[in-house]
Order: sequence, then C-alpha cells, then structure tokens
Amino acid sequence: MQRSQTILQRTLSTPVILIAILAIVALAALIVGTGPFNQTVIEIFIRIVLVVGLYVFIGNSGVISFGHIGFTCLGAYMTAWLTILPAMKKSKLKGLPDIILNAKLHYGWGLLAATIFAGLCAYIIGKVLMRLSGIAASIATFAVLAVIIQVYSNWDSVTGAQSSVVGIPIVRTVWPYFACAVLVVIVAYSYSISRSGLALRSARDEAIAASASGVDITRERLIAFVISGAMMGLGGALYAHSVGVVTPDTFYLNLTFICLSMLVVGGMNSLSGAVLGVVILSSIIQLLRWFEKGVDFGGSIVALPLGVQEIAIGVVMIVILMFRPSGLTRNKELSWPHWPFKQLPAGRSRAPTG
Repeated sequence: MQRSQTILQRTLSTPVILIAILAIVALAALIVGTGPFNQTVIEIFIRIVLVVGLYVFIGNSGVISFGHIGFTCLGAYMTAWLTILPAMKKSKLKGLPDIILNAKLHYGWGLLAATIFAGLCAYIIGKVLMRLSGIAASIATFAVLAVIIQVYSNWDSVTGAQSSVVGIPIVRTVWPYFACAVLVVIVAYSYSISRSGLALRSARDEAIAASASGVDITRERLIAFVISGAMMGLGGALYAHSVGVVTPDTFYLNLTFICLSMLVVGGMNSLSGAVLGVVILSSIIQLLRWFEKGVDFGGSIVALPLGVQEIAIGVVMIVILMFRPSGLTRNKELSWPHWPFKQLPAGRSRAPTG
C-alpha cells in the first residue's frame, strides 16, 4: 500500500510542479500589472500550448513534424469565423456557409470549435501520413504545412487570402490563457502515462520489439497526432484572441522554427522540457526585445540591431545541441521525490503486452 502511494506521488508530482511554475508566471503578470508585461505572459502561455502540443506527437513518437503549425492556422481561422461580427464576414468572407456567416459566438465556444476542427483535420491527414516513418514522415508533414498555408493564402472568399482578418474579440486577461496551458499540461501528461502513450514510446525506442508485442504503431501514432493537432488548434485560437487579427503568414516558418527550438532546448522527449524550454527562451526573447527598443544606462541609450532575437535563439540551440543534446532536462521529468529530474515512468523501451 505504501509503495502504491509512493508511485502515485511520483506520478502526480510532475504535473503539479509544472502547474505551479505556470501559476508563478501568471501571478507575476498580476503583480507587475502593466499591459506590455501582461501581453508577454499571454504569449508565454500560448507558446506552452503549442510546444506541449508538439511534444505530444514528437516526444512520444520520435517523428519530427514540421507541419503542426498548420493546425494552428486552422484553429485561428475557425475561431475568427465564429466570433467576429456577421456584418464584417458578409462583406469580406462571402464564401463561408450561411450558418457561419450569421454566427456570433462567445470566444469560449470559438476555442472549443477550433480545437475540435483542428483535431478532425489531424485525423484525416494522419490516416494517410502515419504510415510513414523517419525523414519521409517529416517531409510529408512539411508538405501539409505548405498546402494549408497556400490554400489559406489564396482562398479569398473564405479566408481573405493575404488580407488580414480583423475584428476578432481580444481577450486581455491572463487567466483564460493560463487555464488552457494548465489543461494541455494535464492532458499531455495523462496521455504520456496512459497505455497508448506507453505503447507509442516503446515503438519509438524499439519499433520491431513493440510490433512483435502487439503494438499497432500506425494506430498509436494517429492517436498522438490527433491529440497534438487539437492542441495546436487551441493554441492558434488563443493567438487569434490575443491580438485580434490573423493572416496566413503568421503560421508558417518563423513560428515553426520558434516552437521547435523551444522543444529542442528544453528536451524533446520530456513534458517538463517543453514547458521549461518555453519559459527560458521566451524570457531571453523578451529581454532581447527590450534591448532592441533601447535601454537607458546612465543617460545613454543602448540598443541592439533588429533580428538579434533569431540569432540568439540559433546560438542557444547550437550550444544546447553541442553540450547537452538531450536538452536542459536530459529528456527527464521534474519530480519532487527525485528533484530536480526523474525518468518518466513510461520512458522504458519495453512494450506493453496484450
């Protein structure tokens, strides 16, 4: 009985610690109370949703995906279609179905619809792609991203093409973003310790042994792909409500690079790595933004050249890959009994039988 309680404590400690970190970030926004800092914290929570979404598929399957940001685009436009005023949609987005043209929903319903829509699209796409492995799967996911962006960049009557879709209700308070970040952390960790998560990671580590033990690798990858795609759609909807405007170019290579960088820096196979990678790199990015705008030191303004953010992220990635290729967390999880890190219980390569 005591051993079972110890195992339960170790299992629950990781999400509890991660949620505590998110709560500290949210309270920092409440204490500081300024608009710019509040927006920075909102961006951190959105990135956590996106990077944790990437972790659910990449971390558990071992397949690098360059196309998941496409689901972010799908989610952003879905909530835009449902929450902006009907008059605006009828003047610029005439190709939408009548039921969507006349709809004006609360942003909460927009978030839900975006999550479901992105998940359904991920299911349809995953039914085809999840039979692929290795570099072929990675290239195929990038092709999906390119297709989504091109469709949304040219479908004038439905997406506005290259024109910005404006009028999306803006949510300035931190707490909805905090709640969504907590939700994806809980779902991601629950999945990672589930039977399906165990099976997928066993296939990641030893595909032949897992297949021989009865693991349907294609099916398990598809489950992770759908959950991950739904999270990315939620992240896209949150982004849309944080700025009030969306364009297809927002959800392309730059965002893909940023999110993958954060996952790699933290630890690709670790949920804790996904969260810590976002917090650390976001802090560096924000610090560099301040210096790009200019900082007053004793009457002298010190300003860095524009574009230093991207260079700094690239340098950090190179350093991490050189000296700690498994990321800051070494692909382990934060755990209270084994502070600071422990191996995820489901991280063994032995496949579940049955």
